[in-house]
Amino acid sequence: QVQLVESGGGLVQPGGSLRLSCAASRSIFSIYSMAWYRQGPGKERELVASIVLLTSDGETTTADSVKGRFTISRDNTKNTVYLQMNSLKPEDTAVYYCYARYAAADYWGQGTQVTVSS
Repeated sequence: QVQLVESGGGLVQPGGSLRLSCAASRSIFSIYSMAWYRQGPGKERELVASIVLLTSDGETTTADSVKGRFTISRDNTKNTVYLQMNSLKPEDTAVYYCYARYAAADYWGQGTQVTVSS
């Protein structure tokens, strides 16, 4: 099993930045992939960014709506995946969830609220 703990959410003004962290309870070398999803008010959960962890090059994908503004990255020494969010917009307001694919099972964090408002 994998436990995922997110942190870093909060209130930020439009144009600001936040960095979300997702700490895994086991070495991320053993996890196939991790990702960030989000669910805005009245919206379905959507994929924001993902990273493959079992390969050294760590192939990433990013949703078109955040491309050029959000970046997913990893720190193997801390078993943590990050989501750097720049140039935030009000429409980025959502609960952000960390996801992991491990041993053919899906794992989710508890979510962290990001609110972009002036």
